[in-house]
Amino acid sequence: MIPILFDGPEDAALTLILAHGAGAPMDSDFMNVFAAGIAKRGGQRGGQRGIRTARFEFPYMAIRRATGKKRPPDRAPVLLQAWREVMAQFGHAPLAIGGKSMGGRMATLLAAEADAPEIAAQIQAVVCLAYPFHPAGKPDRPRTAHLADLATPTLIVQGDRDALGNRDEVAGYTLSRKIQLHWCPDGNHDLTPRKRSGFTQEGNWEEAMDAVAEFLRRL
Repeated sequence: MIPILFDGPEDAALTLILAHGAGAPMDSDFMNVFAAGIAKRGGQRGGQRGIRTARFEFPYMAIRRATGKKRPPDRAPVLLQAWREVMAQFGHAPLAIGGKSMGGRMATLLAAEADAPEIAAQIQAVVCLAYPFHPAGKPDRPRTAHLADLATPTLIVQGDRDALGNRDEVAGYTLSRKIQLHWCPDGNHDLTPRKRSGFTQEGNWEEAMDAVAEFLRRL
């Protein structure tokens, strides 16, 4: 059984499962802040979050934690199977799934699987925090084919200048009408702005968490 970290009220109507990105574990600073922030009650604009969050690690990251040795990410079939195993631990409860970068991308691939209707029925929404629209330095290799017809309500929180998909690049992609975008001003792949921009990391992150909570409340 894959270990899961929980934050937020146990009686929440919906649980959001968050997977980590390629290079950082489930308890990185970014993941800690977002999991706890989305789970807490109250937000920057006075709204209510209070969404139960759950985190897990893919097999390669679990091995890295145990051995202290860095490993490359598992291939997509292994990552998707880990997602299925985690979702199975929730029975048939309705879920939102997503995560940081690679974790969020795998969630969209799982939601797009046409051969798994029982999984699709369980997934109420997808939340991507900094989607990797293309590999670093390779905008000619977009990872967007499945996003054109994605039927699951999806929120992508993206930085204006994300090196894996900035605002100008994303404007050129064909995305499903089910996909909403929330842009973090001057944000990079961690949604963090430059000091000279006049924006702050805290401000961008709080606005992003409010956007996630509002999106999920509207389901």
